Amino acid sequence: MRAHLRRLREARIDGSMIRIDMLCGRLAPPTTYRLSRFVAGPACESDHEHSDH
Repeated sequence: MRAHLRRLREARIDGSMIRIDMLCGRLAPPTTYRLSRFVAGPACESDHEHSDH
């Protein structure tokens, strides 16, 4: 994981946008960790078109 984080920093990814997700295992699968990055998505215009407010 440290090596992956280092590569992200070298690629100039904003460290404040990186998060570590913990995927909890149950009986058989072990608990694992996954790196992900927040990505701002476009606003959905259809939500505004169908809103009564």
